[in-house]
Amino acid sequence: MLQVPKLTIIMPVYNTAEYLPRAFDALLAQKNKAFKLVIVDDGSTDNSVEVAEKYRSLFPYFKIIKKKNGGPSDARNVGIKELDTPYVTFHDGDDWVDPSYTAFFIDAFEKHPDVNIVSCGYWLSYPDKKERVVGHTEGGFLTKSQTYLKLTNVFNSPMKGYCWNKAYRTSVIKKFNLKFDKDISLLEDQIFNVKYISVAPGVYYTQTPYYHYCQRKGSIIHQPNIKKVVDNFRGNYRVWRIIIKSLMKDREEEKRIKKFNRVLQEQSTSKESI
Repeated sequence: MLQVPKLTIIMPVYNTAEYLPRAFDALLAQKNKAFKLVIVDDGSTDNSVEVAEKYRSLFPYFKIIKKKNGGPSDARNVGIKELDTPYVTFHDGDDWVDPSYTAFFIDAFEKHPDVNIVSCGYWLSYPDKKERVVGHTEGGFLTKSQTYLKLTNVFNSPMKGYCWNKAYRTSVIKKFNLKFDKDISLLEDQIFNVKYISVAPGVYYTQTPYYHYCQRKGSIIHQPNIKKVVDNFRGNYRVWRIIIKSLMKDREEEKRIKKFNRVLQEQSTSKESI
């Protein structure tokens, strides 16, 4: 019996034809198959689309969207427009996942209804040496402040601001019209995450790895240029501006609540003395 999809996997693709079979085969092996796979081809000049087409009939819910090249943020935003499942995650075309990847996200959301983000651990995978797990065994629930520290890598947190090791509630993304910044080539996923947490705190995480992050020389992140230096400064500025604004707002709300409670207490005391 066909399972109703609960999770959408948005996969931006740009010239990763040689890696896509590995990614697709890993997703076909998922223990929980209640997911949709949305491929957003970002103007590939290789045969990425042709490779993806060969897998169409193997997935119960599979869609390919072709667009002009606009970068990974633009591709993710296009995928977001297709969302009609309760949860969503993002998956890069040159990476792959373990069989329990989708099950972990879906189960965690269903077991913890107050949680708005679920995050897992990951491996760093290299072409010329053994892959390694990032971080050490840990996990649990995080407050907003704790999440900010994890996302921004303060104290060398292994969670970091990636979006491919996290799943989100579609309702939050739609309610607050959350999107990835398209005018920046670094930290766009970290910016998205702090925006999301600023309006919907509540995180459940584990450092148990389910995602394999491929460290290939041809990827955008490993191509040095002056724009990356500039975007790193711009990205960090945006991230911390959101965080500071969010924490200041929370502090003001806390002060307002304390003042309100104090007034109630004074009124109660006054009535008792009459």
